[in-house]
Order: sequence, then C-alpha cells, then structure tokens
Amino acid sequence: MTRAEPAASIAAEATPGSDFRRRLLDAMAEAVRERSYRETTVADVVRNARTSRRTFYEHFDSKQDCFIALLAERNSETIQQIYDAVDAGAPWRTQVRQAIEAWIGASQQDPTITLAWIRDIPALGEAARQVQHDAGEAFINLIQSLTATPGFEAPGLHPLTRQMATILYGGYRELIAFTVEQGRDISEIIDVAVDTAIALVGPRYEPPR
Repeated sequence: MTRAEPAASIAAEATPGSDFRRRLLDAMAEAVRERSYRETTVADVVRNARTSRRTFYEHFDSKQDCFIALLAERNSETIQQIYDAVDAGAPWRTQVRQAIEAWIGASQQDPTITLAWIRDIPALGEAARQVQHDAGEAFINLIQSLTATPGFEAPGLHPLTRQMATILYGGYRELIAFTVEQGRDISEIIDVAVDTAIALVGPRYEPPR
C-alpha cells in the first residue's frame, strides 16, 4: 500500500499570494508574538509589514481573516513536514518517532503561533471553525495514512482507526498547548507521545491463561 499525499492546502487562505500578502502574513505572526492575537490590531500588522491599510484590505477582509490565513498556512506546512520526515521503509517504531519528532519540531518553530492556533481559533466564529475542522481532518487523515503502509502490516499490529487517530490528534494538541503555556520545552513530550502511539498501534498484551 502506498502512502497518500497530503492535500495541497488545508484552506484556500493557505495558497501563496503576492509579496504583499506574504509580508502581511509574516507581520501578523510578528504582532501575535509581541502582543497576542487578542491585543493585535490591523495597525500593528500594517506597521510590521511597512505597508498601508489600503494594501491590507486589498488582501484580507479583517484582522481575523489574516490570522486564519496564517494558521491555515502553518498547518499545511506542518503536515507536509511530517510527511517528508517519515521513511515509509523504516521499522514501524522508527516511523512513529520520526512523525512525532517532526510534529513537535514544527510546533517548536513558533510556539506562540502554535498556542494561538489551539487557544484562540475556537472563539473566532464560523470561518475559523471551518479551518479548525479542515485542519483536524487533515491531521487525522495524516495519522491514518502514516499507519497504512507495509511497515504497519506485521502480525499483531493495529493500524489506527479514525477514532483512535482522533484521540491521538486531540491529545497531542492539548499536550503541546499545555506544555507551551507552562513555559516548558515542547521536546520533553516526545517520548511520552511516542510511547502512547506505540501502545495504540503495537501488539496488545494478553495475560497468560
């Protein structure tokens, strides 16, 4: 079985645009790092991008629209990094670690934005909920795809069902957020995340009769 390729984009907002669009997305990320999303204003974004309000509104309808576009892009990039990091020909336990290390590594690149994605997006209305839903679907599909290769077809292994993949996605997401909020290094959760995935996928322990 071959591994499915990731979707080209989680949402339309993640599609690369003009140089100004790129500058505005980067400026939004900078403003969120400096002030948090709630405190960020369009003026902050425009100042960081060294452009005008007119240019901002040529690319985005609102501060929220720009923020959602940034998060959609980051999630697409994270999923691609995970796919790229996993060697489908490696032993299955190695593949599990490769995937989780790539996920944590992507989260570490910009932990403030990672936390903003988890904590701020649920309160931003229908458009944000759609992006959140699409991101969840993409991560769940990713997890199932990564465990649907020949390396995971050995006797006794259990390729993840959708429900199991959903539990892993939600649990890892919350654990990452909690660790960032505590001001701790996200890499410290790698081993427990790997052990959890291996426990779900690996052979079940059956006590002797």
